[in-house]
Amino acid sequence: MIRWFRAALCAGFLVTGAQAMSETTFSILDFSDLNGWEVDDHAAALEVFRNTCMDFDAPDWQSLCAAAEEFTDPRKFFELLFRPVLIEDGNDGLFTGYFEPELEGALRPTSRFRFPIYRTPPEARSQSQWLSRRVIETSGVMDGRGLEIAWVDDSVELFFLQIQGSGRVRLPDGSYLRVGYGGSNGHPYRSIGVELVRRGVYASHQVSAEVIKNWVRRNPADGAELLRHNDSFVFFREVSRVPADRGPLGAMNRSITTMRSIAVDPKFTPLGAPVWIEKDGETPLKRLMIAQDTGSAIKGAQRADIFFGTGDDAGREAGRLKDPGRMIVLLPIQRAYAMLPEAVL
Repeated sequence: MIRWFRAALCAGFLVTGAQAMSETTFSILDFSDLNGWEVDDHAAALEVFRNTCMDFDAPDWQSLCAAAEEFTDPRKFFELLFRPVLIEDGNDGLFTGYFEPELEGALRPTSRFRFPIYRTPPEARSQSQWLSRRVIETSGVMDGRGLEIAWVDDSVELFFLQIQGSGRVRLPDGSYLRVGYGGSNGHPYRSIGVELVRRGVYASHQVSAEVIKNWVRRNPADGAELLRHNDSFVFFREVSRVPADRGPLGAMNRSITTMRSIAVDPKFTPLGAPVWIEKDGETPLKRLMIAQDTGSAIKGAQRADIFFGTGDDAGREAGRLKDPGRMIVLLPIQRAYAMLPEAVL
C-alpha cells in the first residue's frame, strides 16, 4: 500500500526554495514494498543506527534510540517502530561511492614527503571566500606559519584527499595519523573529470578517479594546471581520538561504517535516519543503511554516496560506482503519518 501527497514542509525538516518549487512528493510504503528487505542483515544495520541515534534531539527519535537497546529482534525493531517513506523531487535516483584515502606521509618534510596537509588559516575562517587553489599553492601565503599537519609523498593523492574530505596518513614507523575536514576556501568545487571531457581528452563514460590520476601523472605540468582548474581548496584537522581500526568521522562527528553508512542531502533526509537502498547497475545492492554523512555534491532527495571503506581497493570500488535506483527513508511512525493530510487519513 502506498499513501502519498505533495508538500514543501515535511514533519521535522523543511524543504525550501528550488526543492519546494520542484514539487517534492512523499509516499508512505509498506515494508513489503522494499525489494529484498526480508533477507538483509538487520542486526548489522541496527548496530550502525545505535552509533549515532543518541545524537537526535527530537523526543520521538530519542525514544527509538532507547528502544534500540531493548529489542532482541532487529528486523521487528524497524518494522514495528518505523514506516518507509519515499521522498522524490523529480530527479532520478543516483548512487555514487566514496572512501577514506590512505596516504604515505611523515610529520616532518623530507625529500620524499614534500606536499603539506594544511590546517585552516584564521583569515580563511573569517571570510566567505578566500584565495583560490592556484594562489594558495603558488604564492607562498601558507609558508612559515606552522599550519602543516603532515607532509605526504603524492600531490595527486593529496588533491583527492581534499575531494574525499578525510583520510589516514601512514607514518614511517607504521602508525597512522587521521585527518578530517577542517574548512575550505569557500570556492565552489569544479569537476576535473568534466573539464577533461570538455577538452576532448576523454568521453564522459571513460572518466573515473583512476583515469584522472593516471592522466595527471603522465602529464605532470599540464596535470598540475588541470588540478588548479578546481578553485576549491580543503583544509584539515587532526582527528586523533578516532582509532585507526574505526571508520572516519562523518557529518555527525561519529565514525562511519563500511557499506552501511551513506552521505545524503539533509534537506530531504534527516541525518541519523535509516535508509533502504535499492541500487541497480552491474552489481545490484539492496541494503538498509544509515544516513550519517553529507557531501557538497550530494544534492537531492534521491541522491546518496555509499561509503566503501579505507584504502586503495575501497577507492577503486567507489570510483566505479555511478548507478541508478531508489532510496526510501525510514521515519518514526507518527512523524511519517503526520505528513498525510486529513482527507487521506
